[in-house]
Amino acid sequence: MFTVTGAARAAVLASLSFTVLAQSPLDEAVVTATRTQVPLEELIAPYFVIDRETIERSLAPDVGELLRTHAGIELARSGGPGQPTSLFMRGTDSNHTVVLIDGVRVNPGTIGSPALQNIAPETVRRIEVIKGPRSTLYGSDAIGGVVNVITNAAAARGLAAYASGARYDSYSGGLDGGWRFGDAGGFGFGVDWRETAGFPTRTGATEDRGYENLTLNLAAEYLPADDLELRARAWRAGGNVEYSTTVFDPVTFASRLAPVDQDFLNASYALESRWQPHERVGVRAALTRIEDRIDQNQDNNALAVPPYDFLRTERNGLELQTDLRLHESNELTLGALLTREDTASLSYGTRYAERTRVDQFFIEDRHTSGRHSLVAALGLVDHETFGDELTWNAEYGLTFPTATRITLAAGRAFRAPDSTDRYGYGGNPDLAPEVSRQVEVGLRQSIGTHHTFYANAWRNDVDDLVEFVFDPVTFNGHNENVGRARIEGVEFGYALRTARWHARLEATLQDPRNRTTGEPLLRRARENYVLAVEHDAGRLAFGADITYAASRLDVAFPANVRLGGYALVNATARLELTPRWSIQARLDNAFDERYTLVHGYNTPGRSLLIATRFAFQ
Repeated sequence: MFTVTGAARAAVLASLSFTVLAQSPLDEAVVTATRTQVPLEELIAPYFVIDRETIERSLAPDVGELLRTHAGIELARSGGPGQPTSLFMRGTDSNHTVVLIDGVRVNPGTIGSPALQNIAPETVRRIEVIKGPRSTLYGSDAIGGVVNVITNAAAARGLAAYASGARYDSYSGGLDGGWRFGDAGGFGFGVDWRETAGFPTRTGATEDRGYENLTLNLAAEYLPADDLELRARAWRAGGNVEYSTTVFDPVTFASRLAPVDQDFLNASYALESRWQPHERVGVRAALTRIEDRIDQNQDNNALAVPPYDFLRTERNGLELQTDLRLHESNELTLGALLTREDTASLSYGTRYAERTRVDQFFIEDRHTSGRHSLVAALGLVDHETFGDELTWNAEYGLTFPTATRITLAAGRAFRAPDSTDRYGYGGNPDLAPEVSRQVEVGLRQSIGTHHTFYANAWRNDVDDLVEFVFDPVTFNGHNENVGRARIEGVEFGYALRTARWHARLEATLQDPRNRTTGEPLLRRARENYVLAVEHDAGRLAFGADITYAASRLDVAFPANVRLGGYALVNATARLELTPRWSIQARLDNAFDERYTLVHGYNTPGRSLLIATRFAFQ
């Protein structure tokens, strides 16, 4: 139950929610950067968007694979399909990026990193990625940036189906559809099923480890009046993932790799109302809920009995926001996000069950006049455990008559230690938040309507990082705020976009470094390059992407190891047999590159996927 008193009550009443004031079609605007629709040419924060056409053409197995081929994004996957996937944005930690599904935060309160591996691209309409600090609008964890996955059910029309098969006995299929009821509203749905026998996840293991995932996506909209919209959304992924773990026998004191598996559930729900009582005033209110569950079906101790290890997060939220168009060039946004989070865990013999209250309030002013754009935002998070945390963003953009755009940005962000940091194995209830301060300068140059160049340079200092401190005398340890990091980097990019050709060349040069030891941060390369090309020849379309990552350090005992650099080449093709029926192919790892993302874990070899799509109406 939500209770608000004092200044918090006044802030809520003053900011009774938000609406997106219609400015431009969604495909030409981004919502995630400011929580309001902003035309692409007015955005200051670095961003990229993955649209539905790209998603369908890619045949990617999960959202992580879609993100991997963009500058500033690195992935570390512990094995094959369905295995834990960590995202490192601009060299920050894997728990420094907020992931949203339809605007609802899905980062769990137990382990920090969201389950990107369980988000099926076939249920996704669009992905908006904003780089840089965004704690002012999204609270904890938004140090590296924000990924907003917008599902497809609300936009689905008619009825369509697809099916695919690939190496490792991998199969998937789905159905989606949607109908409009005149001007009164509409309904949409999506179902995605995928299964694979997989391959051995661990180095030295011999048994294939599989993955099953059934995803359901629902959306409904009702418009009882011209100025009122009511919406409901639901997304749910559940299944089982197999892997190998080290099993210890306390009788023989021997250990070995053994096959184990776990059940998972990830879900996001929202009920939303949008009210526009005046052309310059928009109000939105939303009730949200997320669930994140993992249940181990075995234990790594031969004598252990149920219950086995588990993780639970349930988070209920109330989102309130008001948009005020003060002037044609000025928009003020006031908002509040009130959450109640329940977490529970049993891991390494340590059990906890915690309830946490977090209330967030923000104010943002966006001003656009001629060649100038300005965004200033201030946020306050009232965390039940850590107290108050103040965050801010200041951004300025200037566009010259030569179609040159220069941007300057700075911000403060934070990450609140999760329940496992505080109460799990080695937990420390007295931990302080991790704090980030970032500055950035950017340049974007358009040449005609087909060519775009950009460059961004940033510096991000992160203090009070939570690290596990091991005591070699007692063979025990606990978490402490002892880490400090500095991440300096530059991104370069070129994009070509014509009716037939799309091409993108990007490079990321960065130095993610531990300021205390001087060592590079783990699993982050100093150099990453991407080349992606697509050609549409009418009924036939094809494309390819090449990614290169330089060598990087990874954790190992007794000393860290260096993982070699690698280059991956993927190719896609699509043939339209009829206006309603097409066949597609995807060739992964075309040259069968042997590479490692996480020390001790295998990666897939060359694989061919064949798919077909059919629209019934």
